[in-house]
Amino acid sequence: MNRFNLKDLTLILFIAFSVWSSSFENCCAREGRQYWRQSSKAVPASVLVKKPKGYNHAGRRMLSSAIFNVLDYGAKGDGQTDDTKAFEAAWAAACKVEASTMVVPSGSVFFVLPITFSGSSCEQNIVFQLDGKIIAPTSSQPWGSGLLQWLDFTNLKGFTIKGKGIIDGQGSVWWGDSGNMPSTKPTALRFYGSDGVTVTGITIQNSQQTHLKFDSCKTIQVYDINVSSPGDSPNTDGIHLQNSQDVVIYSTTLACGDDCVSIQTGCSNVYIHNVNCGPGHGISIGSLGNDNTKACVSNVTVRDIKMQNTMTGVRIKTWQGGSGSVQGIMFSNIQVSEVETPIMIDQYYCDKSKCQNESSAVAVSGIDYVNIQGTYKVKPVHFACSDNVPCTGVSLATINLEAAQENQSSDPFCWEAFGELRTTTVPPIDCLQTGKSPIAKAQSTVDSC
Repeated sequence: MNRFNLKDLTLILFIAFSVWSSSFENCCAREGRQYWRQSSKAVPASVLVKKPKGYNHAGRRMLSSAIFNVLDYGAKGDGQTDDTKAFEAAWAAACKVEASTMVVPSGSVFFVLPITFSGSSCEQNIVFQLDGKIIAPTSSQPWGSGLLQWLDFTNLKGFTIKGKGIIDGQGSVWWGDSGNMPSTKPTALRFYGSDGVTVTGITIQNSQQTHLKFDSCKTIQVYDINVSSPGDSPNTDGIHLQNSQDVVIYSTTLACGDDCVSIQTGCSNVYIHNVNCGPGHGISIGSLGNDNTKACVSNVTVRDIKMQNTMTGVRIKTWQGGSGSVQGIMFSNIQVSEVETPIMIDQYYCDKSKCQNESSAVAVSGIDYVNIQGTYKVKPVHFACSDNVPCTGVSLATINLEAAQENQSSDPFCWEAFGELRTTTVPPIDCLQTGKSPIAKAQSTVDSC
């Protein structure tokens, strides 16, 4: 009879123990899973580890993914029911959560009265996801004696409005002379006193007046949006900037009845590129200095622009009697097609039947025009500068502007404009005076910004 040695015995005991242990664990696991299925809804609160609101298990602050859909707050989205209160309620809820998203869903049309989305007590980085359509009232009653805004966003930090949706001002009832609507026309979408605003993807159409306005804002980004209203719709600027700094506008199509982009006083560090403009009045700095006010605009670059059938191309317009300055402006790589006047400085701007002659003016200096080409319908260049505050530092290079029709060519016009031609131009701009004006230098010292 063979005897087991100690090694064999140890091996047999180890295998037996392993089999028994594995069976015991599987059994416990099955019982544990069964217990969790039966009792997970009744786990005592004392067993759970509570985490501070807004923090993950590692104690780090989490950005919210909270979504607030206007349909969940009573919006009907049928294009007829007043959804204003639902929008207010959804905003009030989203406002309390950092990085939340307020959703205006696709497939619905929301009728919204004049409304203000205030960020005074809001968390930061809120997103307004617009995929549906918002329409404005077309009767006079909701507007009272007249309002300046329809959709008004104020005092926000890190705000984004994005999506494939539409804001429709239904402005045709305001454009005619029917007399039913108030004389004060609202801007469709305005941002005021905000920092870090992004507008992208959306369409704004048929505004009552200006489509998109930024007032007293900084760090603005606008891209991939569409603005659309008829070329004869009055005062329907595409994008209007005032008292705003650090602005970038690009990859955008603007078709309207006034300036595609209007840059007003208090604006600096503005960069506009890769924009299609037309119909409309072109891209304008001004008008500035109305009612003898002081206006300051500086460091503006407008480049890689296409303009079709606009009244002007790139324009600076100021009223007589104003003060301040426009300086450090670059217009480059502008392609124009059948534009009435592609290049313009007008220090005698007047949109009234008659304006009084004034001696003071907003000083215009350091204006560069580079690579502006295409066709014009009225005049290629129009520099009408002040007698007392002439334009200085105007430079032109690679200008090639031809009449849209061969028998309607016109010569450039210059009055009190000083600067240099860095290349030959088509047509020749011989009217530009070389050197600097001592009158302008003395005036700019007094009225400099």
